[in-house]
Amino acid sequence: MRSASFGLAVLSFINLFSYLDRYVVSALAESLKHSELGLSDANLGSLMSGFLVVYTLTAPVFGALGDRRSRPRLIALGVACWSFATALSGFAGSYLTLFAARASVGVGEAAYVTIAPSLLSDYFPARQRARVMAIFFCAIPVGSALGYVVGGLVDKHYGWRAAFFVAGVPGLLLAALCLLLRDPPRGAQDAGAAPVALTAPKSSTIVKDTWAAYSRLMHNKPYVLTVLAYAAYTFALGGLAFWMPAFLERVRGISRSEATVSFGTIVVITGFVGTFVGGWLGDYCARYSRQAYLWLSAIATFVAAPCVWMALTTASHTLYVTWMVAAQLCLFLSTGPINAAIINLVSAKERATAIALSVFAIHVLGDVPSPFLIGSLSDASSLAQAVKIVPIAVLIGGCVWVWAARALAKAQTDGATAMQTS
Repeated sequence: MRSASFGLAVLSFINLFSYLDRYVVSALAESLKHSELGLSDANLGSLMSGFLVVYTLTAPVFGALGDRRSRPRLIALGVACWSFATALSGFAGSYLTLFAARASVGVGEAAYVTIAPSLLSDYFPARQRARVMAIFFCAIPVGSALGYVVGGLVDKHYGWRAAFFVAGVPGLLLAALCLLLRDPPRGAQDAGAAPVALTAPKSSTIVKDTWAAYSRLMHNKPYVLTVLAYAAYTFALGGLAFWMPAFLERVRGISRSEATVSFGTIVVITGFVGTFVGGWLGDYCARYSRQAYLWLSAIATFVAAPCVWMALTTASHTLYVTWMVAAQLCLFLSTGPINAAIINLVSAKERATAIALSVFAIHVLGDVPSPFLIGSLSDASSLAQAVKIVPIAVLIGGCVWVWAARALAKAQTDGATAMQTS
């Protein structure tokens, strides 16, 4: 029961429900707007902003704890926190109480997202990590879609408060299952590395050790470049996710409901298939090159960039669908390999911290500013022109991943040379 496969299944289901919880509020937007809470569009938008701000700021805290404390217990605490906060949203009597509940979801998700990849890396060997990360991250498009579907159906039949209850309660069961997961020594599946046993340092030393870990990570050139490219990639995906329905309605003249369903369907299908295929392809290529994850991500984004450009500039809706499907497939191919690359670029005892710093960077530099920047460019010109920044960001991400792959190759060569001369 405590096998690696059981752990992967539990953590993947938690990932699915985390995105269901995250996007259920989007499905309830119109009902919340016309409810007794009397929310404005600005109030509705701030619910996601509040979540992202808290999520981003608390991720480094849990990253530090995840490298020093019991990971299953921390994940269970996080899952219980966000599930309770989601259910609590159903009792909200004002905008402020609803805002506080939704922001609290960010605390719980930060605990889970930063620690789970570290735990998975100690369940499975390096040769399988891209596939494992692909399975884990396949839950994102499925969970996001379920957030819309479940939220919309429950809202239609039982009201928006019931939708929050339905979304939140299953997480409490998953939190209990987390306590059944084993917490192997850090680096247990790393070939040639001595596993690091769990220690419980004094609280006074955690801050000092964490800053020292951040310093080491910032001097890890392949890691820094990989995360910066990931931020450009997240910038592009965040911009597309936020603005494509409006783009289709304004620029292509498609009805609002059709635009939402059309783009949502593309994201769910390509997200699942692309992430799944990318993980298996990444592990296959890794047999022949230690930089394979980075090279695969770079090549996929280089192919995606012109596809995104064609999708945004073609006047034909049929060609738009064709190019957008191709673009999203290529973009999602990188999900498993690049997260596996981040895990492999750092020491086993600092992986949760590395994931936390990555989460902080990709949101602060990526999907937090991109919707605002595209909107500002749209106000200055038009949305049709503003979205053209997206393929540029994709191209930048690919170029930096090439840089990261070369930096990793150099670091490995220098390390081999140093061993030979010592």
